[in-house]
Parts: sequence; structure tokens; C-alpha cells
Amino acid sequence: MDVDVRAGTAVVLLAGPTASGKSRLAIDLARRHGAVIVNADSMQVYRELRVLSARPSIDDEAAVPHVLYGHVPAATRYSVGAWLTDVASPLADAKRAGRLAIIVGGTGLYFKALTEGLATIPPIPAAIRAVIAAEATAGETASLHARLAAVDPEDAAAIRPSDRGRIVRALEVFAATGLSLAAWKRSGGARPLVDVAAAARLVLVPERAELHRRIAVRADAMVHAGAIEEVRNLAALGLDQNMPATKAIGVRELTDHLAGKTSLDEALAAIKTETRRYARRQLTWFRNQMADWTVRE
Repeated sequence: MDVDVRAGTAVVLLAGPTASGKSRLAIDLARRHGAVIVNADSMQVYRELRVLSARPSIDDEAAVPHVLYGHVPAATRYSVGAWLTDVASPLADAKRAGRLAIIVGGTGLYFKALTEGLATIPPIPAAIRAVIAAEATAGETASLHARLAAVDPEDAAAIRPSDRGRIVRALEVFAATGLSLAAWKRSGGARPLVDVAAAARLVLVPERAELHRRIAVRADAMVHAGAIEEVRNLAALGLDQNMPATKAIGVRELTDHLAGKTSLDEALAAIKTETRRYARRQLTWFRNQMADWTVRE
């Protein structure tokens, strides 16, 4: 795919759903322009998830500079705020060197924070986190959403009733501060790190049948590349199942397979189905939140 990077462009923002080919395009662009590739995928940050997160291969990472890939242990509760802090340094380094930075990934919230800034929310006390976590463990996701709607209707309206992680986060923030996440976002905080006037902004949107084909091919390839062993090693860490790294697609499905609950074929079918659903959610975000970006098929 040919991408025109105009003179004066300091940053290329390259988004797309999972399996859209954005990592390969980023490498091609980096080779052509002597650029550095910066990760903007919330699962590719985790050290233990190379295969399941479809992180660039060791050879790809050696071919051109890659940063913020696999730099976080799975035991860390990483966040968009942490990523925004981490990404500042490689962007500043690239600017000083007069080098193009290509920020590539599928986590729309990372791109939004990068270009619009992020509210600074005070740290949530451990005691409040523990109480909310215990209540969340004991309750159904729908009931948690109803509880959020009762105290914080603004956030509840913006969060899917099935999105347990975001519901718990909103409950934590409200319990600790008495304000909604939306109110904190309006209050200001971290400034945008990228001036969109000096950036090329692209969203890759493959034709649906082709995207589904790539998802299926990649899921099959992951098994041969060591996904089962990766899940086994992750389980050995004994992580709290609410940690973000445990939510990677494939972890639950292959854990069930290892426990004898499903066959490998059933696990793979479930992974492909969930990945297609995830890609659909990503595309909805890009369409609604990044409508002014250039779309490439």
C-alpha cells in the first residue's frame, strides 16, 4: 500500500482493527523513511503476550526501531495514562533527531489521548480499589452497570453494559472522588503530545471478508507459534483475573482448552469469533471517534 508522507510531517498515526495489516505497513514505511515505530496497542505492551497480541516478530523488531513493545510485565495494571507518560520520551527523541515517528496500533483511546490530551485523575486509594473489586467479583456485570447508572448516569450512558473493566473503573473513580470520569476529562489534565496539523492520520479498514480471512489465518498460526505455551506460562504467574493482561483474546479460550473443557478446534473457533467481535468494536470506535482521519482500504 502506498502512503504519501508529505514534507513537514513529524508523526504518522496509523490505526486499524486487529489483523488489518497495520504493523506490516508501519515497517514498510519505517524502512522507506528511516522512521521509528511506536506501539499504540494496549496488549502489545505486555512482555508475556508476544504471540497472542500479534506483536511484531523478533526479526521485525530488529529490522527497524520499535519502542513500547513488550516493555510491561503482565503483573502490571497498565493504563492509557501510563502509556501517555511512556510515549512522551520516544516522541521527544524522534523530534530531536529529526526522525519520523510512526505510532501504530488498534487502541483508539491511546490515539485520542495522544491528540486530545487526558484528564488527570487522582490515584484511587488501595482500600477503595479492594472494596470495589470485591463487590465486582460478587456481582454480575449488568448489575454493576445498573449500580453505576444510579450514581453516575453520565458515565453509565457512555459505557457498554458488558464492559466490566470500564464499569469498575468508573465506580472506583466516583467512589474515590465523587466525580464522574466524564467530569474529570472535562477538567483538563495532560496536554496533547501530537499536533494533528503536523501528523498524517490513517485508519486501515480492509474489506470485511478479507479481514475475517486474516483473523482466521492468524489465529491458526498463533497455535503453531506457541500460543498454548504462552497461556500456560501466563497461568503460572497466578495473576488476579481482573488484570488487563488476562483479558487478551485467546487467554480464556486456551485456558479452557488446557483444562480439558474444550477441544483445540473449539478453542480456535471461539478465538476467531471473539476476534471478529473485537475488530467490529474497534471499527465502530474509529468511525465514531476518528471520523476526520483518512480511511485506507
